[in-house]
Amino acid sequence: MARQIGFVSLLRALNHPNYRLFFGGQAVSLIGTWMQQAAMSWLVYRLTNSTMLLGIVGFASQFPIFLFASLAGVYADRHNRHRILVATQVFALLQACFMALLTFTGIVHVWHIIVLSAVLGLINAFDMPARQSFIIDIVEDKRDLGNAIALNSFIFNGARLIGPSIAGVLIGLAGEGACFLVNSVSFAAIIAALMAMHIQPKVVGPARESFLAGLLEGYRYAFHTPPIRSILMHLALISFMGMPYGVLMPYFARDVLSGGPHTLGFLMAASGLGALSGTVYLASRRSIRGLHKLIVFASYAFGAGVIVFAFSRSMLLSMLMLLFTGFGLIVQMAACNTILQTIVQEDKRGRIMSLYATAIAGMAPFGSLFSGVLATHIGPPLTLTISGITCALGALYFGLHFRMPGASHAEGKAQA
Repeated sequence: MARQIGFVSLLRALNHPNYRLFFGGQAVSLIGTWMQQAAMSWLVYRLTNSTMLLGIVGFASQFPIFLFASLAGVYADRHNRHRILVATQVFALLQACFMALLTFTGIVHVWHIIVLSAVLGLINAFDMPARQSFIIDIVEDKRDLGNAIALNSFIFNGARLIGPSIAGVLIGLAGEGACFLVNSVSFAAIIAALMAMHIQPKVVGPARESFLAGLLEGYRYAFHTPPIRSILMHLALISFMGMPYGVLMPYFARDVLSGGPHTLGFLMAASGLGALSGTVYLASRRSIRGLHKLIVFASYAFGAGVIVFAFSRSMLLSMLMLLFTGFGLIVQMAACNTILQTIVQEDKRGRIMSLYATAIAGMAPFGSLFSGVLATHIGPPLTLTISGITCALGALYFGLHFRMPGASHAEGKAQA
């Protein structure tokens, strides 16, 4: 009986009908997204044999987030987030269709991939702040917010586990274009889920200030609130130095482990499995108490996993280390998300979540470019070693300087 109650508690955010639709639609769509991610990396490396171009494509796909996410956050605070999400999913569907068409016709070149990656990055710049701040609109009981964020991470990383594995098989059978086509079809699930929701219309009064003033107000609020500032700085460091390990994954799959697309799929799936276990743990938590300490531990685990993976020549050891990196990366990011969502003022939620998106996805393109250039000169193993050490040092700094807001105050806000 106790086990059953614990399982029900683990899924308590699914009691909210709109969130249940969102969860189901994303579960399908994100599998396609991860299939496309794996197929695109493999296609670039197959066409060019260049770690530099892997970094450039990663840069192109995320640099628009750095440029436009903050603006999109102001937009999300002033407009209907539900409608924004419907629009971004339709545009992402069209992007996947173009990728499939170019690949199936055999005319795809790297510059096509770079341009379409940049287009997807622009779409995501508007999607990410709206998506992150939309969760609170579809979870009526705010005490379930942390659970909803954890379950969101669960399906993201469940798809990360399943998608690349399917992609590895499908690339061998039908080529990369098949993965792009499946991704385009998968967007129908999230679009249908969004259209089926019954959302209380958001009352948005006339803006009391200009767009620029609203943008600057969000920056001032973030960087004059110590817990928010510390979290955003830590995420930016992890994103710049740590996340690009995924960009170099095709190198380790083919040139270190002597494998093919299926090997890449297994490596990405191992990272996804580690992340999945992290989200299950987070979903089981009923309080934000101790989350800042968990961020430090998870960041150490991530850094250590990256360092050992860099020098592994064994498929088994590599997959084991990617379990650690996946666990550490998702736990610290989801924990940061939960703290931010709990302490942020509602009228600034879109702007703060846009800075969260910028810190994660906006800094990653610079990290991808940096890692691609560095790997060209000193090799991928040493590049990842530097990344892992830097992430561990960042965790030490965060642990020494972060001060959690009063637990009773933060939890009171979550229950309000």
